Amino acid sequence: MQTFEAIISTLSGWVWGPPMLTLLVGTGLYLTILLKGMQFRALPLAFKLIFRKDHHHEGDITHFAALMTALAATVGIGNIVGVATAITLGGPGAVFWMWMTGLVGMATKYSEAVLAMKYREKGPHGMRGGPMYYLAKGAGLPWLGTIFAVFTACAAFGIGNMTQANATAKIFESTFHIAPYITGWVLMILTGAVILGGIKSIGKFTSFLVPFMIVGYVGTSLVVLFINADQIPNAFGLIFSNAFSPASATGGFAGATIAAAMRYGIARGVFSNESGLGSAPIAAAAARTGDPVKQALVSMTQTFIDTLVVCTMTALIILTATSWTHGISASELTSASMAETLGDTGKIIVAISTALFAYSTLIGWNYYGEKAVEYLFGSKSIAIYRVVFTAAVIVGATMSLELVWNFSDLMNGMMAIPNLIGLLLLSKVVKAETDRFFSEKH
Repeated sequence: MQTFEAIISTLSGWVWGPPMLTLLVGTGLYLTILLKGMQFRALPLAFKLIFRKDHHHEGDITHFAALMTALAATVGIGNIVGVATAITLGGPGAVFWMWMTGLVGMATKYSEAVLAMKYREKGPHGMRGGPMYYLAKGAGLPWLGTIFAVFTACAAFGIGNMTQANATAKIFESTFHIAPYITGWVLMILTGAVILGGIKSIGKFTSFLVPFMIVGYVGTSLVVLFINADQIPNAFGLIFSNAFSPASATGGFAGATIAAAMRYGIARGVFSNESGLGSAPIAAAAARTGDPVKQALVSMTQTFIDTLVVCTMTALIILTATSWTHGISASELTSASMAETLGDTGKIIVAISTALFAYSTLIGWNYYGEKAVEYLFGSKSIAIYRVVFTAAVIVGATMSLELVWNFSDLMNGMMAIPNLIGLLLLSKVVKAETDRFFSEKH
């Protein structure tokens, strides 16, 4: 097992080296320039469209339900443990690079959704779309679409399953002294109860759960930050200064280089908001609308909410506290930081938030995985995939955290490569659709 862990860790390091980070951020920058900073000028319209309903068009769920399904998959333990990991390994400056990944990632997320909507098709289990379809039908590269689908089906067990179950089990063990296998069994049963109903069941459930859990977590964070308001300027100072200069060692924090801040900030940012991975457009393709750009604008807000709102709350909670300088592990850092202000109540809030975030991600990523399997093997394979996916929850809850994270990073990177190729090849299609939409009156 140690040899296998070493291999996965090495491969993950290669995949997430400078070339991948450059490709991810570079693609986002290119699309930002091509679309003339559309994510900034169209953000107010994007938020308005979230609640607009197109009853007379094809699709399975509303704009809102599609966004909530995508947010369910992205707002996960990456927003709690992922941010803590970025700061632990890359220092406070990693938060800056998470923000940059989010800002350019909004253009990437928008472009993915435009293409997913444009090239989607109707299947026996509702609408289906995503990178595998726009790579095959738009770019004329069906073999690359197949490769993407294979990595997506595998990645669902990493980023969307085992990391979520593992982090929840660990934090429940440390907070409530509940054995990991018990947490795993409960999560497994609850996951199966929702995903067996398909996208309409998932959409209804996430439309209820996701707003509740995000508002609850952000609201609690704002209370803590209000209490520690005098430390907020210092937190922002650490973020900006350490983004461009090495973070000094202090207390139990070993220090971090600029390269580490960039690497872990970008990698954890992508893990959290998934811009460029090609996962969220699979949910976007199910939206009920007659215009690809409408849902793409809605999808774009996902990255904004995930990284620039939820991740920022976690980062500020950590950096306005002192626990990050005491050598506390990433899996417990957010909990310890919240507890500095709220005591044991803070630990309980973080534990419950982790469980809700993880549970929603399990549900959202199951949908991504089953659509990838449907593309590869047909609709009859979906039922089998759901059973295997559900069973994997308890495996993840009892595995080594390091192995789970490295496997997730590796699969994420392997998903991103074919998707980013497709985005670059079809960028003119995205621009044409965008220009058409904004030339009309809306």
